[in-house]
Amino acid sequence: MALTGFCIFLTIRKKKAFYLAIPFVALFAFLIIQIAMVPAPFFETVKFIFSLR
Repeated sequence: MALTGFCIFLTIRKKKAFYLAIPFVALFAFLIIQIAMVPAPFFETVKFIFSLR
């Protein structure tokens, strides 16, 4: 929440829209780190996650 608010503040202050992409990049990086922390092989974990219904 703080990161998003800070990025919105920067976007308004600096008038550069690419600051709005930072929260999405951070969320994607968090997802990759969490998947990498699973003790199973990386691609098997990804296949398992996407095979859930």
